[in-house]
Amino acid sequence: MLELWLKQFTEYLQIEKRASVHTVLNYTKDLRDFDDFISQHLRKSIAAVSYGDIRIYLTELHTQLYARRTVARKLSSLRTFWSFLLREGYVEENPFTMVTTPKLDKKLPSFFYEDEMNYIFEAIDTSTVLGQRNKALIEVLYGTGIRVSECVGLHLSDYDSELGTLLVHGKGRKDRYVPVGSYAMEALKVYLDESRPKLIMKANIQTEAIFLSYRGAHLKERSIRKILSTVVKDAAVSARLSPHVLRHTFATHLLNEGADLRTVQELLGHSDLSATQIYTHVTKDHLREVYRKSHPRA
Repeated sequence: MLELWLKQFTEYLQIEKRASVHTVLNYTKDLRDFDDFISQHLRKSIAAVSYGDIRIYLTELHTQLYARRTVARKLSSLRTFWSFLLREGYVEENPFTMVTTPKLDKKLPSFFYEDEMNYIFEAIDTSTVLGQRNKALIEVLYGTGIRVSECVGLHLSDYDSELGTLLVHGKGRKDRYVPVGSYAMEALKVYLDESRPKLIMKANIQTEAIFLSYRGAHLKERSIRKILSTVVKDAAVSARLSPHVLRHTFATHLLNEGADLRTVQELLGHSDLSATQIYTHVTKDHLREVYRKSHPRA
């Protein structure tokens, strides 16, 4: 029964919700984990799950020291699945609507100050092919605020050097255009004109991906994370550099300079404004720190 429902649910996620492959895999794993628990420990079919069964499952997750964020994600997956079953008439109620999602700790996103970003860019050796690629990569991530998955998906046809824009293929298959700053455009020009042709010569196959590995292949997410780690070590900056930190830095710097929240939301590709509002907390914290350091009576 689960396999049939899961197949239909997966089609619903892909076609109606336009969910990414990563999202579908997470939903599937969460559902299978839950099914394994109730079948092995409670000796029940997934169709007969009750509110009490869910409480037992949550107790087990707590015993295994799952993080609140992970528990919240699992509950979200299961709640969405049961909503689908209810809509299709496979079940008569959704017991997950009675379950409260664990309250998550609100952590302010980490970001780099402008001076730190300058140290990072100055530490990149642009006399080499890979150095030119690395600078273009970081300039694009910092200058556009795109996700690492979106960066990996960039193709040559997505970049308009005349208009200075990138067509970004976002989450949920939602495309958006983002402006590319002058520094990023300059770094991209050097990379695309000088370095990328040399990298593509090393590959056995042609690829339209903008960013390539040292072997001329499509640069993957893991490789981008390694590149950023190496660059930040060379810059002697103590904080950890990741694609998401660059995204946080992009949003924080925009808001610090007076950009409105709606514009930042559009640039980041957030469907909900609440996802963008966390950066206002960062900027308030930044302003408070500047005030504390600068005002004689602070």
